[in-house]
Amino acid sequence: MTEPGGVTLSTLLPPWPLFSAFLLASLVLAVTPGPGVLYIVTRSLVQGRRSGLTSVAGVALGNLGNALAASTGLAALFAVSSLAFAVVKYAGALYLVYLGVQMLRLPPAELSAPVPPAASLGRIFRDGFVVALLNPKTAIFFAAFLPQFLSPDGAPALQGMALGVLFVAIAAVTDSAYALAAGTVAPALARARGLRRGGRWLGGGAFIGLGVFTALTGTRAAK
Repeated sequence: MTEPGGVTLSTLLPPWPLFSAFLLASLVLAVTPGPGVLYIVTRSLVQGRRSGLTSVAGVALGNLGNALAASTGLAALFAVSSLAFAVVKYAGALYLVYLGVQMLRLPPAELSAPVPPAASLGRIFRDGFVVALLNPKTAIFFAAFLPQFLSPDGAPALQGMALGVLFVAIAAVTDSAYALAAGTVAPALARARGLRRGGRWLGGGAFIGLGVFTALTGTRAAK
């Protein structure tokens, strides 16, 4: 079925096996307790849930900017050379494996978040947006993550943007849940060393799994 303007669902999204892998990976990475989650929970505890949700909105908007920029750049690269795009895709897979290994090696103590100073809602939103938008690690993450799920049968620019928006939306929903449940989850995150260790293994395993997934699917496609 063709949407207005000649855009079909297959143009916007990859095939279901690839799309389901994207949804699962996005959800796992989004729910994994990390510095960002701890910051949001701490902000909610210090200034209330409105402040926590405001920080979520700012971070989400900044991440969306990085996701759209990454998808646009990837589409331009794909238009120039499919070989160059493949190189970037495999380089991204290696980077995801690297992130996973680094997360597994990270001591639990480094997952703690400092108590943020009180600030107005406008400043909280602005700080979250600016920090997320100008964080080079976020831009590199999207440039490494999104290519793993782009289908050559679709439009790379539209697919990248759609997947980027979906990832940011999933992360915003899970972050909002953390902000709303701050009073409940904060003691667990603060005291449960095993929970933080489990989060490291979950997130690190997801990153490494993504890299391996790309290598295996790419090898099968080349045969």
